Amino acid sequence: MSEKLVTVGRIVNSHGIRGELKVVPETDFPERFDKGNALIIVDSQNKQTPVTVQTSRLHKNMFILQFDQFSNINDVEKFKGSLLKIEAKEQQPLEEGEYYYHEIIGCKVVTEEGQELGLVSEVLTPGANDVWVVSLPKGKQLLLPVIDDVILDVDIVNKTIRIHLMEGLME
Repeated sequence: MSEKLVTVGRIVNSHGIRGELKVVPETDFPERFDKGNALIIVDSQNKQTPVTVQTSRLHKNMFILQFDQFSNINDVEKFKGSLLKIEAKEQQPLEEGEYYYHEIIGCKVVTEEGQELGLVSEVLTPGANDVWVVSLPKGKQLLLPVIDDVILDVDIVNKTIRIHLMEGLME
């Protein structure tokens, strides 16, 4: 599998003795975990195991999944701490002005005057709006609120974000 993979969940533990796994979702599309869907388990050694969802249920903000390939706790214990991924081509299309985190991370941030500030290193979701963390020279960081007054243009193809640097943001 040479296709780029995108994380949709994290396996945190086993559940019961029938080979079920507790999965913390890392996607806005919970239907990824519906019966019959194909996923890829990627362990800490980067070994990929293709699986198909046999059963799925939501329990305390986690999904309890069982895969067609496994029916015993002994078969799935090794997957604790692994990631559940999909191929990038299987991502849902987003509406205009919406972006996947992996599309934003690594983008170059440029002011409307053309001054390069740095690269987006992280996306925070504290509440009302997301915040993009921009790594500046000399190890400093700029916290960029994702609001219309600040974000002028996002060019995913060229990995560039043009911003209006509001007063006080660089302090």
